[in-house]
Amino acid sequence: MPTGPLRSITPTIDVYIKLAQFPILSDRIRLRMREELFRRGIISKTDFEQEVKDLAIESQRREGLNNPTVQEDESSWQRRLDTVRDLHTDNYFAHNLGSSLLEQLIDEVLSNQDKATQAVELTFNPEIAPWALLFEQGEVYDALPPPELEKVKHHLEEIKVVLIKRLLSDQLPFIRVAKHVFSIKDLNWIYERLIGSGKIGGKAGGMLMAWHILEKATHDFGPDIARQVTIPDTYFIGSEIIYEFLLQNKMERFVNQKYLSLEEMRAQYPEIVQNCLAGKIPNYIMEQLRDVLNRLNGRPYVVRSSSLLEDHLDYDFAGKYASVFCPNQGHPQENFEALLDAIRRVYASTFNPDAMLERQEHGLIDYDERMAIMIQPLIGYQYGRYFLPTIVGAGLSQNPWAKQHDNRAKDGCLRLTLGLDERVDLPMEEGKACIISLSTPDYLNDSQTLIQKKVKVVDLEDNDFKLLPISKILQVDYPDGRYLLDTQTNQLTYDHLIADEKFIRLMRTALTRLEKTYGVPVQFEFALEIIDTPSGPDYKLYILQCHTAV
Repeated sequence: MPTGPLRSITPTIDVYIKLAQFPILSDRIRLRMREELFRRGIISKTDFEQEVKDLAIESQRREGLNNPTVQEDESSWQRRLDTVRDLHTDNYFAHNLGSSLLEQLIDEVLSNQDKATQAVELTFNPEIAPWALLFEQGEVYDALPPPELEKVKHHLEEIKVVLIKRLLSDQLPFIRVAKHVFSIKDLNWIYERLIGSGKIGGKAGGMLMAWHILEKATHDFGPDIARQVTIPDTYFIGSEIIYEFLLQNKMERFVNQKYLSLEEMRAQYPEIVQNCLAGKIPNYIMEQLRDVLNRLNGRPYVVRSSSLLEDHLDYDFAGKYASVFCPNQGHPQENFEALLDAIRRVYASTFNPDAMLERQEHGLIDYDERMAIMIQPLIGYQYGRYFLPTIVGAGLSQNPWAKQHDNRAKDGCLRLTLGLDERVDLPMEEGKACIISLSTPDYLNDSQTLIQKKVKVVDLEDNDFKLLPISKILQVDYPDGRYLLDTQTNQLTYDHLIADEKFIRLMRTALTRLEKTYGVPVQFEFALEIIDTPSGPDYKLYILQCHTAV
């Protein structure tokens, strides 16, 4: 039976003393201890890591860090997590499995301590190996010292390619970049958040790859921005589940809809939507979705499409399928039904005639398109009865509005919006908004006149979305009002961001690094958190998606 972290310290001390006798092997022993905890169902790996994160944050507060994302660097945070994870492992194991099993695990590790460095050759075919074996062998390779790792790096690359093809994409342009970006740990993180089977789709893959490109502290392109870049706390529904959904609800006849004429597709699409909205989602998926909703803990969220075609490196297929925002402020069952309805709407959008037309134009109509889904909390603040992101927007690594042969075009540009922005899935040029040039930072042409006059928010009391005048939100007590409010006109302004070298450097670095890694111009969508510090604002950049801009 799982126990909390403070029930009794005596058994934990006994475990700690035993492990202290093996200062080099203790990490490996604790790894086996956690494997036993997970295998025996005492706690899931996901729940365990969430508890570790929560305890680490509590420890930050006890140590007086009131703004930990700024006051503690990445290496300190990782060291804190590692320490808390070890202590939490000792405590769970002591109160649930005891010292006798610990002694057996210690003997096991002692008798096999040379196997990790001896396992330099693959003894199985990765293409047909089970998930657990791939992750286990990949972690063995990752743990090797550099001289030994050099001998097996081709095996490690093979394992990563197999995992990328199973989890992310089998498109060769994507794999060529991804295998150098993702670690085994990164891929295991995705696998643990995957609901059902199949891939997580192109949009999710693009988001994750951009995140890991930007967090690489040893990257050659620009300064280290790892602490300033992250993604929302995302969960994925695998691409195979849509087929289960269609089969279970006797809708498999719609799979060949793509071969009809455009007129026929448009005529039949309303029937498809109606059937999808009435469809039943597989029971085992619903059980996992309840867990996800519990983890969201009342936060507004978005259910986003992530088809296998979206954000392909060779062409832009973004913005063709649905994204559904959910306030998540009703009764638990009402919130759960809203989540299921959002998933059904995304599935229905797979058959959108406009998406089919786009596929025809790219010669992709015969492609076996499957729809994966992302579930993400919205990034933002509560302001009174309202919730909204501070800034959402898009960045282009090449400024399409710069004159031909203008070298400043390579510095890129940004589109910025206060509050919820449903245009995040649209090409940048399709949404009229304030555009900021990053070459000599300023508003682009007359785009200052396009700064929005209304803002879309979540009304937490009405459990709905509202479109409000900017003046109703952007007041002097708004959390980031000092950086966004023009006190003379009482209107929204981005003057402070434009003048802040820290912000401009962050965005330029992100765009430059992504373009150089992808090898082509890119567009990425983001949410921006402004962090008020005694020395001025700092920024946290949440990557929402990334795709080519060619």
